[in-house]
Amino acid sequence: MNLLALADAVPPESTQQAVGYPSLFLLVVLGALVPVVPTGAVVSSAAALAFHHSAPQSQLYVFGVAALAAFIGDSVLYWLGARGMRSRNGSRWLNAIRDRAPQERLELAQSKLHEHNVSVLVLSRLVPAGRIPVMLACLIARWPLRRFARGNLPACLAWAVTYQLIGILGGSLFPEAWQGVAAAIGLTVLISVTPTLWRRARARLSPG
Repeated sequence: MNLLALADAVPPESTQQAVGYPSLFLLVVLGALVPVVPTGAVVSSAAALAFHHSAPQSQLYVFGVAALAAFIGDSVLYWLGARGMRSRNGSRWLNAIRDRAPQERLELAQSKLHEHNVSVLVLSRLVPAGRIPVMLACLIARWPLRRFARGNLPACLAWAVTYQLIGILGGSLFPEAWQGVAAAIGLTVLISVTPTLWRRARARLSPG
């Protein structure tokens, strides 16, 4: 069998999965480590594409890959941050976490962590820009990696299913796959910017 015949024998869906799932995994892990990849939009886009092009069980794969990648990325970042906390001079990863956690959000995260303990981790993954302040609060509280991971696992599961549902909603609104992806990305962006716009509106309306 020559290469052309072999390529014809491979279903297009299998090819998409062979490329798509590793890409989804790598992008979510990278987005957990550095703030250059909009991981929510990545998961929503993958779910929208799966809605149009893949078998129903593909949504389970999208969920599993996204949740696992988020959990691994968070765990690696926390481990690197914990190493920085133990080091006299810190580390660039710890500094990066601190730079991404404004003081007022860090203080709020520390207060919520003290009041509600592990449950705050779940909410931190669902609230835009809430993950890093809570992670830094856990580092400052000297949580061991195992304790952080136990609380972060349900957080990653909740995060993955939330953005997957956004993607499925976007995919169901339009007949074409690219339209569903665009709708999923738009919904994700809207969700991410709404809290910031709300805070700015309240600041303007509050008496000075």
